[in-house]
Amino acid sequence: MSHDRNVSPTVSRRRLLTGAAAVAATGALAGAFTAPSAASAAAVDGYGLRIVARNENGGRLQYYRFATDAIEWDPAVNVLLPDGYHTSGKRYPVLYLLHGGNADFRTFHLQDNIINLTAGREIIVVMPDASTGWYSNPVSTNVGPRDWETFHIAQLLPWIEANFRTFPEYNGRAVAGFSMGGFGALKYTAKYYGHFCSVSAHSGPASLRRDFGLVVHWANVTSAALDLGGGTVYGAPLWDEARVSADNPMERIESYRNKRIFLAAGTSPDPVNWFDSVNEGQVLAGQREFRGALSRAGIPHEWREVPGGHYFRHELFVQDLAGMLGRLRRAG
Repeated sequence: MSHDRNVSPTVSRRRLLTGAAAVAATGALAGAFTAPSAASAAAVDGYGLRIVARNENGGRLQYYRFATDAIEWDPAVNVLLPDGYHTSGKRYPVLYLLHGGNADFRTFHLQDNIINLTAGREIIVVMPDASTGWYSNPVSTNVGPRDWETFHIAQLLPWIEANFRTFPEYNGRAVAGFSMGGFGALKYTAKYYGHFCSVSAHSGPASLRRDFGLVVHWANVTSAALDLGGGTVYGAPLWDEARVSADNPMERIESYRNKRIFLAAGTSPDPVNWFDSVNEGQVLAGQREFRGALSRAGIPHEWREVPGGHYFRHELFVQDLAGMLGRLRRAG
C-alpha cells in the first residue's frame, strides 16, 4: 500500500537541482530526450508554482521541479507527451498517474517503462512527486509543509492545463495509481467529483476502516517515518475522524457514480514475504468490499483479480489505458 520496492526516493528529497544536475535527476531513458525543438513552448510559473529546474525538449518526456509553499522541499513532475504533440496542434486528454509510497516522480518511467506502454496513444501522462504523504494534507508535520493534496489539485492540475494543450474539463481527465497512488486516485476522484471521469486503482486500498483501520494505521506509520518527521496524515493516537471519512472510498460510494472505474489486485501474494502478504491481502479484501458496495448501489465498474502479489502489472495497465481512452474525450 505504501512502499514500492527498488526505487530510491533520494532525488525527490533534494531541495533544489539546477542545470545538468536537474537533467540527470530525471533518470530519463535513452531516446526519451532529444534535441530542443522550436515547437516546444516553454512552460511558465503560476498557481503557486515557481519553476526552479526543467528539461523541455522536442521529445516526449518533459521534466519540471517547483518551489511551492505547499511543500517544504521542491517537488518535481514528469509530463509524458503523446507522439507528435509538438507539431500536431491537437488538444489531448490527460492521465494523472500517481506513484506508491517510498517512491518519486520517476517511478513509472524508470521501473515501469511508461514511455513504451503509452507509445502511439493520444494522451498526456502527468507523473508528480508525492513522497509517502498519502495524497493528503497531514494533520501534523515536524518538517515543514507537506500539503500534497493542495500541490496536486489546487496547483499542479491548473498549471498543467495552462501550459499544455489539454481539455480542461471533466471528460478530459483521468486519474490512476499504484499502491498508495491507487488510494490517492480513488480519494481524489471522490473528493473532487467534477475533476476526473475515469479512476483506476492498481493494487490500491479502497477501504480505510476495515480490520480496525489497518490502512489508516499504515498511512500514519509510513508517513511519519518517510515524509512527516514523526507527524501523521490522520492523527495519532486519536484520528481526525472527519478526515478519515472524507478520504475513505467506502464512505463516498455515491461520488463514483457516472465514472469509469477500474480496480486490480493480486490473489496470491508471497506467503513468506510479510510485506507482500500484508499489503496485497489488505488490498484484495478492501477492493472486494468496495466492489460490493458499488454493486449494491448499481454503479458499474471493471475489476481484475489475477495471480501474484503487490506489484504494478503492465498488462493490466495496457488494458486499463484502452478503457480510459474509450471514456475520455478524444484528442483533436
